[in-house]
Amino acid sequence: MPGDVIDAIQGYSPDLQINRPALERELGLDQPIYIQYARWMGFLPQRDGNFSGVLQGTLGWSYWQKLPVTELVGKALPITFELGFMGLLIGNLIAVPVGVYSALRQDTWGDYIARSFAIACLAIPGFWLGTMAIVFPAMWWRYMPPLMHIPLTEDPIGNLGMFIVPAIILGMAAQGANMRITRTQVLEVLRQDYIRTAWAKGLREKTVVIRHALKNALIPVVSAIGLGVPVLIGGTVIIENIFMLPGMGRLMLLAIQGRDKLVVAGIVMVYGVLLMLVNLIVDISYAFLDPRVRYR
Repeated sequence: MPGDVIDAIQGYSPDLQINRPALERELGLDQPIYIQYARWMGFLPQRDGNFSGVLQGTLGWSYWQKLPVTELVGKALPITFELGFMGLLIGNLIAVPVGVYSALRQDTWGDYIARSFAIACLAIPGFWLGTMAIVFPAMWWRYMPPLMHIPLTEDPIGNLGMFIVPAIILGMAAQGANMRITRTQVLEVLRQDYIRTAWAKGLREKTVVIRHALKNALIPVVSAIGLGVPVLIGGTVIIENIFMLPGMGRLMLLAIQGRDKLVVAGIVMVYGVLLMLVNLIVDISYAFLDPRVRYR
């Protein structure tokens, strides 16, 4: 986006008289971008001579709110985490069983319906579905989902009611992809010789699928779940703004609109660390799913 935070301030208040050079010096915008970045990282001292950056455990200050970025992120992160966790949980609680059912009933009407549902989850944009989830109930039943944040500690039921609809919508894209991956992997595993042996021994379908087939089929699914986390993070930016959830996605969009680059940089860094942790957890989980994998 063109301009900086001073241009954004001037745009919001056209009649405000701003001493641009003085404000640039105050905010540190009079320095080249590499100097600003080095100060933000903590390689160079701030104007007061103190080192205060990422290496020192701080992420700078918001230009607009005059608060530490760590404080803003600390308030928004639990909301985004709850939304993302619920979306991931709901999506996979639906995707994995439906994918297994679709594989076991290959080329039946149940399989066709499940595959069509998965394609619909992938094809329907989340922002459109979120908008319709607000507009149509308001038109037909005079009902709107809660648009004010209800803390979990104050009202757990109200908090769940506020998050359930955006979480379902957020998890739909990942749900469709994981459903198709689960179906494909279960079909592949069911054609293996050891599965044929299990059938020949007269084991029940439930035992063959859960004990012998599903565990091996879940390895690519777990990888897909890890790869789908960035999609969930991107979805929170839209969903949180539609449902007015004060999470990191909404905080980022407001910061972008206000050219509050230190807030944006801090959020991106936190997202990057979270993605690294998720990928690490996914890699470690392979050892529990595949006995051939051992970490030393």
